[in-house]
Amino acid sequence: MTDTPSGLPSLLPGDLIALAERVIAANRDAGRRIALAESCTGGLVSAALTAVPGSSDVFDCGFVTYSNGAKQRDLGVAEEIIEAFGAVSVACVYAMASGAIERSDADVAVAISGIAGPGGGSDAKPVGTVVFARMVRGEEKPAAEERVFDGCDRAEVRRQATLCALELLLP
Repeated sequence: MTDTPSGLPSLLPGDLIALAERVIAANRDAGRRIALAESCTGGLVSAALTAVPGSSDVFDCGFVTYSNGAKQRDLGVAEEIIEAFGAVSVACVYAMASGAIERSDADVAVAISGIAGPGGGSDAKPVGTVVFARMVRGEEKPAAEERVFDGCDRAEVRRQATLCALELLLP
């Protein structure tokens, strides 16, 4: 456990809390609100942000859409996208980020979907593959990237994906 800025213990690693503090401060200074659409991180990005006192000034909402059905129902991801490209795809995280913007008062949204393992990987998408999208309200197309966190266990894939998502929230 690490201590949060309020002095209370946190179950999250110190590197996540430190980066979340930077994200909250930078977005507060920029006057921006944040939304998240999380899959493989299961709410860790939201948890890191809300561990920071005053995060309600910045953090609007988080969607934890772990199943494909939840991605479709809660974020409006088209079934055809998941069937054609899979849940771990640029197309899917684009749709997730877009849905998060549409269903929130946020100015910026980050979406995360991946294969944390130990199973579920393939030659095309090995364990550790995580796809991210960042959408800013008013922009036509979100930015996206795919990373492969190689040689990691499930917890480490999720930690690294959370760090990456937090970095994408910096203005």
